[in-house]
Amino acid sequence: MATKRSIFEEVGTTERQTAQTGVIDKGRKGARGAIRVWLILLFALVVVMIAVGGLTRLTDSGLSITEWRPFTGAIPPLNQADWDAEFALYQQIDEFRIQNSWMTMADFKVIYWWEWGHRQLGRVIGLVWAIGFLWFLLRRQIPTGWKTRLLFLGALGGAQGAIGWWMVASGVTQGEGMVDVASYRLATHLGLAFVILGFVAWYAMLLSREERDLMQARRGKEARQFSLSTGLMHFAFLQILIGALVAGIDAGRSYTDWPLMGGQWFPASAFTFEPIWRNYFESPGLVQFIHRCAGYLLLFFGVIVWLRGRKSAHPQTRFAFNAVFAALIVQIVLGIVTVLYAAPWYIAIVHQFLAVVLWVLILRARFLSAYPIATSIRGASA
Repeated sequence: MATKRSIFEEVGTTERQTAQTGVIDKGRKGARGAIRVWLILLFALVVVMIAVGGLTRLTDSGLSITEWRPFTGAIPPLNQADWDAEFALYQQIDEFRIQNSWMTMADFKVIYWWEWGHRQLGRVIGLVWAIGFLWFLLRRQIPTGWKTRLLFLGALGGAQGAIGWWMVASGVTQGEGMVDVASYRLATHLGLAFVILGFVAWYAMLLSREERDLMQARRGKEARQFSLSTGLMHFAFLQILIGALVAGIDAGRSYTDWPLMGGQWFPASAFTFEPIWRNYFESPGLVQFIHRCAGYLLLFFGVIVWLRGRKSAHPQTRFAFNAVFAALIVQIVLGIVTVLYAAPWYIAIVHQFLAVVLWVLILRARFLSAYPIATSIRGASA
């Protein structure tokens, strides 16, 4: 017996159609969660790499390996003959002849292992990136539009390895009187490390939320706060580069009083080199003075950004800017302590690590300004 049919039912329809949801994310989603975990692993490795690099610098270990062997260099000396050969190479450069001629084989092994570990960690990071990228690529799990971004990270990592050797090569000299790497090359090397860290962190933040959520959040972008946090990010990066110049010439140990420098506001030994431009890279007094002044200006601008960030309509954004300001205050206090104690390695490395923390917190505040997390009246995230 035929059943009654509604006059609104289309002829030939046998089953009810279901509405499709998630159209925006369909075909773009990929393995967002797994890729984010992979990026967080890379982020952690880069942070460790920055810390190990700082300790390598503070222990004067960076020139202990005088050759760049990207592949065979992964194998350390395996017998006494290998160690004798490595030590003989080190004894030929200026750092050993001028500064470290007192070293025995036991002393050399200490600095060698620091530098070998630093380079080995770089190889591990490259391997983790390559394995992860190929895994997601071959499984076709990379979200639409993300392949270029992830390749970009690999390119930056490769460039960092080349710049690392470019830096070391400036100190591997004979008869030129160089006992350290060139400070501007050190600043380039450290600066690129922070750039890599910044992109990895930003990509991980983007992948922490669904595409449709980001599209909706972008409509509520707080443009003024985003612009100010972008300016703070650039200013902090400049200060990081200046700090690398300070570390490169041990300028943090040249004047150990504060707020004065050698009993006066401007250091007496600021301009001692010719031509005059060399002083901005090589004069300990002038470089430390610039680093101090940049710190004061960064604090002033940080207060402006913080006051603006407190006006955000979103609690998580306000908290992010509060965290930035708190880290900035601690970092400046720690910088003063570093100077007063003549930059011992255990304080200097904490100062460098806190720069990483501040850098990431600024990026987080900037991200939340661009993609705020809306909150309902009751306080729950919308």
